[in-house]
Amino acid sequence: MVDRIPQAEPLVRDGLKPRVLFPSQTAYAARIESYWCNNAKLRPACIFQPQSADEVARAVTALAKANQPFAVRSGGHSNWAGSNNIDDGVTIDLGLLNSTKYDGINQTARIGPGGKWKDVYAELEKYDRTVAGGREAEVGVAGFLLGGGNNFHAARYGWACDNVLAYEVVVADGSIINAEPGGEHAGLFRALKGGGNNFGIVTSFTMQTIASSPIWGGLALHPLEAIPAAVEALIDFTTHNADDPYSNVQFVVGHQPRFGGGVGITLASNMAGIEKPQLLRRFLGLPEIMNNYKTATLQEVLTYSSLPPNYYNIWFTLTVKNDPSIVLKAAELHNELAKELQAAIPDHDFTSHVAFQPVPRLFVEQSYATNSSGNVLGLEHNTCDSILMQASASVRTAELEAWTRPKIRALIDEVRAFANTMNGTIPWLYLNYAHSSQEVLRSYGVENTRKMREEAQKYDPEGIFQHLCPGGFKISALED
Repeated sequence: MVDRIPQAEPLVRDGLKPRVLFPSQTAYAARIESYWCNNAKLRPACIFQPQSADEVARAVTALAKANQPFAVRSGGHSNWAGSNNIDDGVTIDLGLLNSTKYDGINQTARIGPGGKWKDVYAELEKYDRTVAGGREAEVGVAGFLLGGGNNFHAARYGWACDNVLAYEVVVADGSIINAEPGGEHAGLFRALKGGGNNFGIVTSFTMQTIASSPIWGGLALHPLEAIPAAVEALIDFTTHNADDPYSNVQFVVGHQPRFGGGVGITLASNMAGIEKPQLLRRFLGLPEIMNNYKTATLQEVLTYSSLPPNYYNIWFTLTVKNDPSIVLKAAELHNELAKELQAAIPDHDFTSHVAFQPVPRLFVEQSYATNSSGNVLGLEHNTCDSILMQASASVRTAELEAWTRPKIRALIDEVRAFANTMNGTIPWLYLNYAHSSQEVLRSYGVENTRKMREEAQKYDPEGIFQHLCPGGFKISALED
């Protein structure tokens, strides 16, 4: 079998064959099918499933020596082809590095890159602790944290990446290093906070934990006529988030068959368990089709933002000023697109949405208060409150994905053009929502891209993670 799969030979020669899955095996097929998005279900020559950082290091060394292309998968939730899988190469699948270990003395958690946030939270809940992690159950640990990580606690503790205290990283020469705020790896510590997979493979994250308790939250569905009032509520919430940093909200304008088609959706919660907090009063006063707000566990609330698996997904992102006219324009363009999709897809087996999330200046301030070393996101350059947008569609076939993709891109381009007329565009792009064609790393600013280049050159002078590992947003792709 191995003779017919030369891509696997470097791993086999290093004694790693027991960790390799081949296409003829049912376990290989199961791992491919376990990707959330059909776009990512490529066909690697083999899948390597390490069980330790040492095995990751041996694999990186062997693959680099053989000049063998590879991909890295953590949770498998990225939505564009090639981001976490590779045709005809080797996919390093970190799914078995999924443990969460709580340190009660230091109140920290050591979390494996291949874990999913639902499992991280379940383990930490045993100790009445949690972390500033993902807001969707099936999202993987590593991709989320390396992309920055918007989270339920951002108004108190900033971006999720700023709650990481240390990274265990396998770098290009096979060394296993511990990147912390001080010492010789301080630059890498900072670069990993938003810099993606440009520097190596993180094999564990040590995060500061937070006291956990029951929360209040859920979702509400609104008729489309409520959108203007909902947008005003969103703008007000973003402006005053500092008044109640325990509350958070997302507003979504979508076409969701499970909710009856065109609908406005409020996803709201209060992490202190306060029922119907004052800051959410305008959302709670909107006309409703239904709501399921209640005191619940975090595990329950995670399911409300889940999108269905096994579709072809298109995501684009944009950040704009906290201005109601821009948000209304995006909502209007989405509803026009939804009608076009309904006409083209007779069985209406698709979803689409534009999601709006507050990103007040408060988040940046709290990130720095949590982590004075800083990150590379570049949000400190933004001087105003802003709204993070995600425009998305999920369709059943690759042909429909190819047809829909330029329409989602056009929606984002039109919103950007409209925002530009009032100086309302924020340069920053959120890596975890971006399409592969968007220049995420450039949006971080010249100084941050310079620092990322320096760290990539320091730890990977041969460019292993730039060229042999092509997935993700690459610092080498940016022109000076």
